[in-house]
Amino acid sequence: QVQLVESGGGLVQDGGSLRLSCAASGRTFSSYDMGWFRQAPGKEREFVAAIKLSGSVTYYVDSVKGRFTISRDNAKNTVYLQMNSLKPEDTAVYYCAARLPRSLRSTVYDYWGQGAQVTVSS
Repeated sequence: QVQLVESGGGLVQDGGSLRLSCAASGRTFSSYDMGWFRQAPGKEREFVAAIKLSGSVTYYVDSVKGRFTISRDNAKNTVYLQMNSLKPEDTAVYYCAARLPRSLRSTVYDYWGQGAQVTVSS
């Protein structure tokens, strides 16, 4: 069982930056792949980024490539999402998620956080 708590959301202007953090409970954080998803109002939840348990391999949706960076600190049981050059269309509730290792392209995750609101004003 893994419990996930996101933080770092907020309001930012078009072109600004934010860093989301997701703290995981438990002593087996390094055994899980981690991912970030988002859900905008009236839309389905979509995959944003994923990182393998070692932190050496990452994968992004095309719309955030070059702007967002996922990273993890296994010593701190934390995964991060650095978001630069934010756009109004990035506005959404962002969720972190954890799973036992699978292909990074899989969007099936076992554990979810409660979400953090990110709002980008134009």
